[in-house]
Amino acid sequence: MPPHTLPPIAGREAAILALMQQETPVLLPRTARTFDDLRSSFACALHMHQPTIPAGADGELISHLQYMLEHPGEGDNHNAEPFAQCYRRLADLIPQLISEGCDPRIMLDYSGNLLWGFEQMGRSDILDALRFLATDPAVQPHVEWLGTFWSHAVAPSTPIPDLKLQILAWQHHFAALFGDAALQRVKGFSPPEMALPNHPDTLFELVKALRECGYRWLLVQEHSVENPDGSGLRQEQKYGPNQLVARNSRGEEVSITALIKTQGSDTKLVGQMQPCYEALGLGRQALGGTSVPAIVAQIADGENGGVMMNEFPSAFLQAHQRLAREGGGSTVAINGTEYLDLLEAAGVQPDAFPKVQAVGQHRLWQEVGGAPSPAAVESAIAAIQASDPGFSMAGASWTNNLSWVEGYANVLEPMNQLSAQFHRVFDPLVAADPAVTTSEPYQQSLLHLLLLETSCFRYWGQGTWTAYASEIQRRGAELVESAATISARHSFPSAPAW
Repeated sequence: MPPHTLPPIAGREAAILALMQQETPVLLPRTARTFDDLRSSFACALHMHQPTIPAGADGELISHLQYMLEHPGEGDNHNAEPFAQCYRRLADLIPQLISEGCDPRIMLDYSGNLLWGFEQMGRSDILDALRFLATDPAVQPHVEWLGTFWSHAVAPSTPIPDLKLQILAWQHHFAALFGDAALQRVKGFSPPEMALPNHPDTLFELVKALRECGYRWLLVQEHSVENPDGSGLRQEQKYGPNQLVARNSRGEEVSITALIKTQGSDTKLVGQMQPCYEALGLGRQALGGTSVPAIVAQIADGENGGVMMNEFPSAFLQAHQRLAREGGGSTVAINGTEYLDLLEAAGVQPDAFPKVQAVGQHRLWQEVGGAPSPAAVESAIAAIQASDPGFSMAGASWTNNLSWVEGYANVLEPMNQLSAQFHRVFDPLVAADPAVTTSEPYQQSLLHLLLLETSCFRYWGQGTWTAYASEIQRRGAELVESAATISARHSFPSAPAW
């Protein structure tokens, strides 16, 4: 793969971390809203992703969207161009609603794979639409971008050292496309597959990385968290912010605000704007000694399936038009950071939010007792699993009928091996000279490591997709070994500037 095809996924780590740690209000300077007259609200997010696969000419890395366009007779590949239009259509829908006097809101989650695919395919129509949604002052109060892992990795089974690499790679890419100011407004995080680690050390490192990278909150599936006593969420917790506490096996704690995605995976919830109509039936509720409007939060694939392709646009327009016509301003569409900013303006601080933890941790900490340690945690997990084979520390996601671990040793073991190989070679080099992350050998190796962790290689079963993973791992291992040889002789060449 020639150097000019590299996506912008590394090289500005210090600058981006410093940028994202600056405390700046995201929305309040641009909105006249307050919580005073609101009864309820709803926040809808659209998730967009296409994986990168080694299926182009001579095995070139291309977007699966490009593969669909080039192979229209396979499966549902005839939907490729309708998918492509789904990726850009909010740039039409939002201005239309604004021109009609409505006050729309939407949150957008695009994987780095997908953004790179648009660039590879030369789809300036899509990129220009997304740039408008990310940078135009007129739509900034209406559109919130959510961060995610660059290559749609599943957090519970991603090697811990790579969690921050995935987060930073997405931030690099988003800033390269839309500018630092647009990135600085990205304060919410959308975990791919809604997969939340429940192993204490993995969750701790994820939350720690999110906080270090400047994120204020993340979206979580309701059945992936529990109260500190092990009970499920109370009704009011599902419709308000919670504080996710992550405690590792050494007893250290870190926390981040969590908004709750209720119910299971069903694109019809967003496709038919169910959150809006649910919110119309809700009212204010107590939080931190005051009364605040309830929030219904939902996310769905933005393009996948007939409902999203065909029904969502009209449903999205009709819901906002109804609110403008009948709502009287008491129920509104809202975005996650906007809701939290308005809470803060109303005097409600995050320490007033109910505390939650990853599901299964109450049982684990009971078994561990009062002296946590890595050995005690692993012993406790083994003891619980011996008495209850259904107990799992593999995390929870949008569905419980799919494992991201079982049956995929032929992907997971090479993935862990490549990760270990990458860090063994590059960590000492980066520690000695952070500019190593600007080099082509580093970025080529990092690209293949991130790509190997894409969830799709463990979603479609054994066969073509696991073969894609094997090829990416093979190339990645060769690149890392080549980098090790180069580093022993002379310094790395720089990667192309973005």
